[in-house]
Amino acid sequence: MFDYHMHSSFSADCTVEMEEMVKGAIAKGLSEICFTEHIDYDYPDENFVFDFDKKKYAERIDTLQHKYANQIRLKKGVEFGVQPHILDQYNELVKEETFDFIICSLHTVQRKGLHFGEIFEGRTVEEASQLYYDELLHCVKHFENYSILGHIDLIKRYAPQLVQNNFHDVLREIFQLIIPAGKGIELNTSGVRYGLPNGLPSDDILKLYKECGGEMITLGSDAHKPDDIGFQFQESRELLKSIGFRYVTTFDKLQPTFHAI
Repeated sequence: MFDYHMHSSFSADCTVEMEEMVKGAIAKGLSEICFTEHIDYDYPDENFVFDFDKKKYAERIDTLQHKYANQIRLKKGVEFGVQPHILDQYNELVKEETFDFIICSLHTVQRKGLHFGEIFEGRTVEEASQLYYDELLHCVKHFENYSILGHIDLIKRYAPQLVQNNFHDVLREIFQLIIPAGKGIELNTSGVRYGLPNGLPSDDILKLYKECGGEMITLGSDAHKPDDIGFQFQESRELLKSIGFRYVTTFDKLQPTFHAI
């Protein structure tokens, strides 16, 4: 059991100390976790500074790795909140810092945070969703310093209503770019916690990824508190297996390891 998307107080939207998250993961029987703290440059809310002290983060990970070495494996990850105009900043950061795992996520569209719903103002949900996927495609075309794409259909979480278009055309284009490049996607189980019928992405997108030849997939709870660690992982593993996936993936120094489901 590997949880490859979780946060601690190093992320601006989480108040739980890292060791408490580690203890929670151990209590749930996980064998490996990866902290993926938020870095969102130019995030459009001055109340949240999505960055952290890289040295203190590395030191804290190292301390807990040694303290809990006989109980769980800890990995040092990060979640980049990409936008077209800040990709070079992330490229520079990757030159300066080392991580085991990097999630590439889109939390904004046209410099507007999805959380606030501004992207839907004056647009249909379909129009807003098209903007979201087009911006994600742009970032995928111009950025490659990451391991997997995070919660690829995140806009569904904030949409005021369901949309009929599944956007498989642009998603297929994204997959045709990332799969040959050795990049993957995640199944983020938080979608169910937030009231969606599926994780992120939805089952049809998982199937499309598989049809396009995708094999690299991680499981992540997006936990911001211990109770949510490993949320719905057994059901998710069964879902992945039913679609035809044979492995879940972990990372060490950005190199993937495939574990049979």
